[in-house]
Parts: sequence; C-alpha cells; structure tokens
Amino acid sequence: MSHIQDLLKQHGVPKKEVYLDWINGSVVDKEVLDAMIPYYLEKDYGNPAITHRIGWSTLDFYERKKRQISKPLKVDPQSIAITHSFTESNNLAIKGLTKMYKGRKKIIVSEVEHLSVIHAAKSLFDQNYKVDILPVSNDGTINLDILQEKIDNDTLLVSLQSINHEIGTIQPIKEALEIVKDKDEKIIFHTDATSAFGRIDLDFSKTEVDLATFSSNRILGPKGIAGLYIKEGIKLKSIYEGQLSVEILAPDVENSPLLAGFAKAVELQFANFEQIKNHTIKLRDKLLYGLHTSIERTDINGPAGDRRAPDNVNISFLGCEGEALTVESSMNGIYASSGSACTSRVLMPSHILTAIGRKPEEAHGSLLMTINRLNTEDQINYVLETMPKVIGRIRSITGGIEL
Repeated sequence: MSHIQDLLKQHGVPKKEVYLDWINGSVVDKEVLDAMIPYYLEKDYGNPAITHRIGWSTLDFYERKKRQISKPLKVDPQSIAITHSFTESNNLAIKGLTKMYKGRKKIIVSEVEHLSVIHAAKSLFDQNYKVDILPVSNDGTINLDILQEKIDNDTLLVSLQSINHEIGTIQPIKEALEIVKDKDEKIIFHTDATSAFGRIDLDFSKTEVDLATFSSNRILGPKGIAGLYIKEGIKLKSIYEGQLSVEILAPDVENSPLLAGFAKAVELQFANFEQIKNHTIKLRDKLLYGLHTSIERTDINGPAGDRRAPDNVNISFLGCEGEALTVESSMNGIYASSGSACTSRVLMPSHILTAIGRKPEEAHGSLLMTINRLNTEDQINYVLETMPKVIGRIRSITGGIEL
C-alpha cells in the first residue's frame, strides 16, 4: 500500500462532508456532463479544420458554441480564442503579446496576481523585459496612484486581475484602465478575469479591456478548456507550435466535448446569474462573519461588502498552522485550502497574504473557502458548528501560539 493510500485509509470517510475548495478543483454540473456525452459518442466529433461533412458539421457546432460562450461578455465570438486552461490564456496574453510588439520592454503587474501572470512576466527577464510590481493596500486593492507613476514610454502591458482568487478583492479595473489609456493609448491592458467570470458583470463592450482571461472549471464546467478575449486590432502569436487548426493561437485538435460542456456551464451560470449571486453572497456572509464572531483571535483577509467576491471566504485563525487547519478540517469532513493551490504543498506563506501585510505565521494560519450554487445553508451551519471545535483542538495542541 502506498503512503497516500495508507493516509486515506487512516483518514476514513466522515459522516458529513462539505466541499468548499471550488477554487482549486471542481466537479462538473450534471447537466454539463449530459451535454458533453453525445460529443464523445456520436455528434460533431470531427476536426473542424478538415473539409468533409463531419468536419463542416463540427465547424458549425464550434462556431455556435463560441457564440454561446461569448454572449455574457458582450463581445464578438471571433474575438475569443479557446485555450486549454486559464494558465495558458494568461501566458498567451503576456508572452504572445511580446512576440508581436517589439520595442517597449516594460510590463506592470500587481503583487497579488495569480502566479501564472507573475511567472509569465518574469520569465521574460532574459529577453531584457522589466517587470514593475504594483503594491496593494491591506485589503488587496491595487494602488492607482502608484500605477499612474509607474507608466512610462517603455510600458508595453499592464496586467491586473478583476477579482483576486485568494482573498476575493474586486479590483477597480475600470478606473485602472482609464488611467492607463489616458496616459498612453498604445499600452495593452490585460485582466485575468478567471475568478470574476460568472460572479460579477463583465461587459467588455463597455469596459473595453484589450485582453481578458476566463475559464470553464470555475463555473462547474469541465477542466481543460478556457478562453482569452482579444480586442479587435490586438495582435498575438501562439506561444507553441502545432498542427493546422481553427484556433490559430492554440494549435491542436479542437475538443468538441469540452467545448459543449463549457457552453452549457455558461448557459446554466448566466441563466440564473442574479439568483446564484444572491445565494452565494448570503452563504458567504453567514460563513465569513459567523466564523469571525464565534471564534476568538481571527482576522478576515480581504475587503468587506460589495468589494468582496460573492463566493470568497478567507480567514486567519491566529495560533494555528495551515497544514493542521486543512487536515483537522478534513477529518471533520470540511474541505478547504490554506493559501493558494500554487503553494499548498510548499512550506512558505502565500504571496498574496504577505502582500497585504500578514506575518508569515498569520498567513500560514489562514483558511480559504469558496462557495458556489451547489452549497446549501445546512452545509454552512455544519461548518459553523464544527470549526470552533477544530480550532480549539489545534490550539490545545500547539498552545495557541501568541502573535
């Protein structure tokens, strides 16, 4: 028996389970799965780049599904590139841009961006690109005054996420975009909207960003498919080579089942957009403020009210350690994460929590929980009943280290 199998056997299956780690991994909605199955077995399974009946039929299907996906963004479906993940979309936005635009050598990102943005930008150091890091306030909001100061004639790209994936900060993207374009219209503006898609209104016909990343798996769609919105006139080049395909920027054989699932997930999320949003906000506030008021020595990470993502709960439990938090919670059937998935198996504090001023020991003692339409009030009640016991047990073992 492997170490992992032994660990699972010792853990067992709790009598009640509540999954709150949707940001790091997700099931697909049953209706999404049902929409995908025919495309594995009988419908439009061909290559849309090939000129025969099955190819033409698949191309027609592909264009129809792209229209469906682009609809809530209020953009032309031809302006969307279908990719394999939001990580690929972020890399394509940054590296694909630098392949087409020569001369300017400066990229501005915030210190709380997803690591796929930060690492993609920093990977260009060997090509003499400079990466300027924009600081944030103690609730994770970007500093617009410093953004204005950092923009200069050498700036090629500004990349700022719409919602922070870890502490739920809704960023002032409209204001940031205005600052950038007022300073220099030639600067390209990218937003990683992965954690905003399906949660807040993203009308890119009004906001007019140049590039925007969004994904399927954050709205109970399948993994392995995402999108990049590219405003008309913006030029990118693929970051890898491949065969002839419909998606020039992501050369590969197009995946009909995943596209069908993505389109269905979009349909379900946006058909009941306000209802889902209100449901998650209600559960978010019940959980966030319930934990904060019922457990001593806790700090909420991120902003309050309308400036916080509808689905985000992030709390530091002082005197606790991250791995103990996730393991002890898991033993009680509550599944959440400590910090971000990018650092979950590394003993280092989240770069986002340290950016907002958390000490390493405070960052390690944080718990990230996300909520979606599958969660119920009964589940949240269970978490509120159970977590004080979990925190009490951890502190009794560690001595509740004073910070």
